[in-house]
Amino acid sequence: MKAASRMSSAVQIQLREVIADARGREVLAVGKLNSRGRIIHLSIAARGDDTSVPALKPYMEKGDVVLHNHPSGNLAPSEADLSVASRLGQQGIGFFIVDNDVDELYGVAEPVLLDELVPLDLEKLTGILEPGGSLSGQIEFEPREAQVAMLHEVARGFNDGAFVAAEAGTGVGKSFAYLIPALSWVQQNKEKVVISTATINLQQQLMDKDLPLVQKILSEKPVKAVLVKGRANYLCLRRLVEAMEDDSLFREESDQLSRISEWAMTSDTGSRSDLPFLPDEEVWSGICSEADTCLSLRCSRRESCFFLKARREAGAAQILVVNHHLLFSDLALRMGGAGFDGTAVLPPFQRIIFDEAHNMEKSATSYFSEELNRFSLNRLLNRLYSRRRTQVRGVWVQLQKITSPGQDDERVPSLLEEIRKKTDLLETLAAALTGQELTFRLTPRVDRTVLAEALLNPMGELKLLLFQLVTLLQKALERVDEEDQEEGAVYEGRMLLSRLMGASSLCETYAEWEEKPDRVFWISRERTRKGDGFLRFVITPLDISGVMAEAVFQPFETVICTSATMSVRASFDYWMRQVGLSRLADREVRAFQFPSPFPYQERVLLQIPADAPEPSHPEYAGYLSRKVEEILTLSEGHGLVLFTSYTQLRQVYEDTAPALQEAGIPLLKQGDDDRARLLDEFKKVSSSVLFATSSFWEGIDTPGSSLQVVIICKLPFQVPSDPVIAARREALERRGGNAFVELFLPEAVMRLKQGFGRLMRRSSDRGAVIILDSRIVRKSYGTMFLDSLPPARRSIRGGDVLLEELERFLYP
Repeated sequence: MKAASRMSSAVQIQLREVIADARGREVLAVGKLNSRGRIIHLSIAARGDDTSVPALKPYMEKGDVVLHNHPSGNLAPSEADLSVASRLGQQGIGFFIVDNDVDELYGVAEPVLLDELVPLDLEKLTGILEPGGSLSGQIEFEPREAQVAMLHEVARGFNDGAFVAAEAGTGVGKSFAYLIPALSWVQQNKEKVVISTATINLQQQLMDKDLPLVQKILSEKPVKAVLVKGRANYLCLRRLVEAMEDDSLFREESDQLSRISEWAMTSDTGSRSDLPFLPDEEVWSGICSEADTCLSLRCSRRESCFFLKARREAGAAQILVVNHHLLFSDLALRMGGAGFDGTAVLPPFQRIIFDEAHNMEKSATSYFSEELNRFSLNRLLNRLYSRRRTQVRGVWVQLQKITSPGQDDERVPSLLEEIRKKTDLLETLAAALTGQELTFRLTPRVDRTVLAEALLNPMGELKLLLFQLVTLLQKALERVDEEDQEEGAVYEGRMLLSRLMGASSLCETYAEWEEKPDRVFWISRERTRKGDGFLRFVITPLDISGVMAEAVFQPFETVICTSATMSVRASFDYWMRQVGLSRLADREVRAFQFPSPFPYQERVLLQIPADAPEPSHPEYAGYLSRKVEEILTLSEGHGLVLFTSYTQLRQVYEDTAPALQEAGIPLLKQGDDDRARLLDEFKKVSSSVLFATSSFWEGIDTPGSSLQVVIICKLPFQVPSDPVIAARREALERRGGNAFVELFLPEAVMRLKQGFGRLMRRSSDRGAVIILDSRIVRKSYGTMFLDSLPPARRSIRGGDVLLEELERFLYP
């Protein structure tokens, strides 16, 4: 039979490439099937010679089907093949043979498919949201046609094992549209569903409000749902005790550790978010749960371990609510060899729902980036060894107590000091290299001599020092006697060894930057919460779409992606390219737009001053400050002003603050306080104005009178000098593409949609969005922005006419 009938095209290509890499010799692979018996994921287990390959039992018994190639092209099974197929067949595992081109396939033993899945009753589920349905009996509810349609398509996606992209406008009620099918599915089938979001706010809304309500509506079989956090969010009781024992030596930490210890005695969760105060990062990193320091079965505190309790909760749950970063960490481990049938970061699951899916690519890029900075490295060194006055502590000190002395052990303190000094020197030289720029990217245009002297040479020297430290630590760990292997210092020593090796490896990779065109090497200037400046040395994948396709979409039958902003002028092409869906030629992607039910034409006024100078014009800065002041004075506050740069934000704030404050309008500015506290204050003081940039373009939910005017100062094009964006632009242009049309423009359109969406959060809200960037009406590409926005009442005029119109609209 044709191999294409039993495996996805991606699996065919993967196996074909592995066979070619093995020079046509035999390869053993293990496949994972979907519910229709098709191989959708492949793990390579062994490589052999021209006539045989090792039959590795531990690998083969983890799969649904085992397959290998016959280089001769004769697919008839040998006696050894029949013996293995018989043994595996007794366990329900299939056995296939393919040719080297993976075009032909011979099925020696068919796999036993899992229990047949029970499909969702689409009519029954959509009826929940229709007039007279069970939801209307639970809450004050207006039936929404778009919500019913979205629920129908999500449920159909579960039934058909499909990929669904659902753009749901504000007010559609997308949470219910995917939660009702998800909970119904796990009630009927023995599977877990992961719901991944980008923000804590949405996770809390799901756990505290939406999930309990859907549970009540369905009321058939209770579904256990848990919020899953990364293990570093949990306190490790063993490490806390060890830190408390050292506490008398380092009094600066004593107050925080004592407060944490007191809290731990009554806490049910041990979660950092439940602490009544925010501990210093250095304190928390020394007492939180970490995989590398966990004693597992040998831990004396195992029975009361907060993390294990949380993991048991997750294992027993059918709905797992996570964030994108945690999900990617799980998928990376599975792709790295953990497999899809066991527990990695999460227990095994079968289907995924991505909410806030417009952030998927950004989250994946962040997760798969590597970084080195002075603070993180010093934190590792201090955990290994630190001295204050005559007192010393750290893992190295503890290891010395349980091992025999090693040659050069006495070098460790001075070696640590050398590493610190070399790190400081590296940062000083690199800071001079970057100049006044906030970011700097390594490119062939940079002077080689300057680059070597200011960055690569000192980083190479740091690598050698780190390697020396790694060697000494490794030797000390090797000298630990068998009876001392369970000591906490040994486990923490191994963790530090792994992370120090990672830091050394990053330094080495930087030296090879020209040989790695698939990565972006860059430096950024940052500040700590205390205001201290430092540099980040980062390596970022140039293109994340391949990883996304392989890790997110190929292994799973159903993936639902939803957000309020996924399309550009009704097309999902840009988003699909970014997340890797366009790479899956053999799988159907169902994309839908579900429009907002809100009456935008009646309740939202979109104003664009046609006579505004363009942002590049010398008069634009003065015009912007003047217009912001006029608009906010007229609206008596109640406004959100969105910027694309903090420099511009600060300037406009300084220009307008005196007059606005004199008018009695309370002003809030990003950077003056924590984001959550700023938003709370903004909601609490309804006449206030919030000046914001960056993350404030999305995630703000302020219904009612607090927000009546949203001012968007500039179209939110990405900064061309951003290192990753610049590298992706150059790569696209090398392929003959148009970076503005294919990258900058669609990203800006989606960002503008997010900013626009801050205004109307409830159907009763009323207000205006004013875009003070005339390029949206003067440039040919402006129609793409306008065509992608909700159908608000539009006014494109000049002079003071807009202010008069705004006044009539706000005060009818």
